[in-house]
Amino acid sequence: MFKLEPRPAPSTLLSVASPLLALAITVLVGVALFVALGKDPLAGLQMFFVEPLRSAYALSELSLKAVPLVLIALGLAVCFRANLWNIGAEGQFILGAVFAGGVAMRAEPGAGAHFVVWVVLAGMLGGMLWAALVALLRDRFNANEILVSLMLVYVAEMVLSYLVYGPWKDPNGYNFPQTITFLPDARLPKFVPTLRMNVGLCVAAVAVVVFLVFMYRTFAGFQMQVGGLAPQAARYAGFSSRKALWTGLLLSGAMAGLAGALDVAGPQGQLTPYVPMGYGFAAIIVAFVGRLNPVGIVFSAVLMSMFYIGGELAQSRLGLPKALTGVFQGLLLFALLACDTFIHQRIRWVKTA
Repeated sequence: MFKLEPRPAPSTLLSVASPLLALAITVLVGVALFVALGKDPLAGLQMFFVEPLRSAYALSELSLKAVPLVLIALGLAVCFRANLWNIGAEGQFILGAVFAGGVAMRAEPGAGAHFVVWVVLAGMLGGMLWAALVALLRDRFNANEILVSLMLVYVAEMVLSYLVYGPWKDPNGYNFPQTITFLPDARLPKFVPTLRMNVGLCVAAVAVVVFLVFMYRTFAGFQMQVGGLAPQAARYAGFSSRKALWTGLLLSGAMAGLAGALDVAGPQGQLTPYVPMGYGFAAIIVAFVGRLNPVGIVFSAVLMSMFYIGGELAQSRLGLPKALTGVFQGLLLFALLACDTFIHQRIRWVKTA
C-alpha cells in the first residue's frame, strides 16, 4: 500500500515555486475542460489570461476586483498566521457595505469631498463589529470561530435584504430592491472620468505596505505569529492569546468592512441585494496562494481577478457557464494544496502482510 511520510528536508525552491506550479496545473486542467465542453482551448485561455490585461478599460475593471480581494486577504493573513480561522469575511464585507451605505445616504449636496472619509470609516466599523461577535463568542464561550463566522455570513445577507427591500428602499426606484444612488460627495474619486478605477487602488497599496511592516517589523505582529506557530512557547513567553484573538479578528473584520465600503462607495454607488460578490470566500484562496505574505497576496489577487473577468467574458463570448469562474478558483486551491502536500511529504510503498 502507498503511504505518505514527511520529507527530511523539504525543497525551499519548490516551496517558493509551488503557486506557479499550481497555476500551471490549473491551466492544463482548464484546457481539458474547454476541450470537453467543445470550445477552442486557446480562445478560452485568452478570455482568462489575455483579455483582462488588453486595454486601459480592462485594467481598470481588473483593479476594481483586485482591491477588495487584496484588502480582505491581508486581514485574513493576519488571522491565519495567528491560527484563527475567520471564514466569514464575506459577512463582514456585507456589514461594512451596510454601515458605509447608511452614512452615504445621509450626505447632502455640498457635503464636501471629505465626507467619503466618514463613509469609509463607517464601513470599517461595521466589519469590526461583525467580527467582534465572533471574537466574543470564542473568548467567552469557546465557540468555534469557523462555524460562528460562517453562519454570520447568512445573517448579514438577511440584514442587507431587509434594508433594501424595506426601510432603505428608494421610493423613486420603481419598486426595485435598492437604495438611492449616493451623491458624488459620498463616492470615491476616480482617476480618469471615463474609467471606473478610483482611489481605492491607492488605499490598497498603502494597506499592503502597512501590513508588511506590521507582520514582519513589529513586536505585535511577531507575538501573533508565535502564538499561531507555537502556542505553548507563546504562553511561556507571556504573550496573551486573548489579545491575539481580539486583535486578529478585529483587524480582519476592519479590512473586510473597508473592502465593502470601497465597493459600494465606488463602482456600485448604492446598496442592492447583489452586494455579496463572494469576495470574502475568494480572499481565502488569495491569502493561501499568496503564502500569507502581503506582496504575494497582491499577485494572487490579480490572478483571482483575472478569473472573475475571464469567467464573465467566457460566458458572454463563448457561451460557457458562469460557474467556470468558481471552477478555476477551486482548481487553483486544490492544485496548491496538492503541491504543498508532495513538497513536504513523499509517497512510499509499504508492503502489507
